[in-house]
Amino acid sequence: MVSEHEDISQKKVRFDRMNKIFRCELISWKQTYQLSRRLAWMIRKAGFQPDVIVAIARGGYVPARILCDFMNVGNLISIRIKHYASVRKLQCSLCLPLCVDVKGLKVLLVDDVGDTGDTLALALEHIKSFNPAQVITAILHHKKLSKIEPDFYARKIVKWRWIIYPWAVIEDIAGMIRDMKNPPTSLEEAARRLENENMIKVPKQVIEDVLALWR
Repeated sequence: MVSEHEDISQKKVRFDRMNKIFRCELISWKQTYQLSRRLAWMIRKAGFQPDVIVAIARGGYVPARILCDFMNVGNLISIRIKHYASVRKLQCSLCLPLCVDVKGLKVLLVDDVGDTGDTLALALEHIKSFNPAQVITAILHHKKLSKIEPDFYARKIVKWRWIIYPWAVIEDIAGMIRDMKNPPTSLEEAARRLENENMIKVPKQVIEDVLALWR
């Protein structure tokens, strides 16, 4: 399973060297909306009104659309950055560049989470190459270890954990179950191990869907 920000199995391999628990946090649709709302009001109170919002696909789609609603912005476009494993580390590259000219425009660049900061840094560099009037960055969750701090973030993550958003819950949970040593053979065992190994209580319906769709 490949996340937009990093291959979870690669992260898990490195993390397990120090700790057998790969800590995660489930984010609900309600929390997503509340965080996006908080972000919108922070940006509005700062006096920034974008001409266009650029979502970093795929994680930035939902928060970017909510921000469009709160900020009365009709222009929503996206770019996509892909992660891949090189010899020594994970790297990222732009696979779907900006498709419109934003020269002279005020741009709000949006993503869901800032982990290493590589995604945001590359996206920001790409947008700036179009000579916009201004580029402001905004994300839902900013992790302390990120090498770049966005202009706005709704919540800061001090103690590292993997953030699971509702639009990627099947993909992420499937990856966790598949990467388990001696994968679980029943719904009950999967739920118990996810709680013990990942510190999350996953709804029964989600696990049922994962086992049915990702076998």
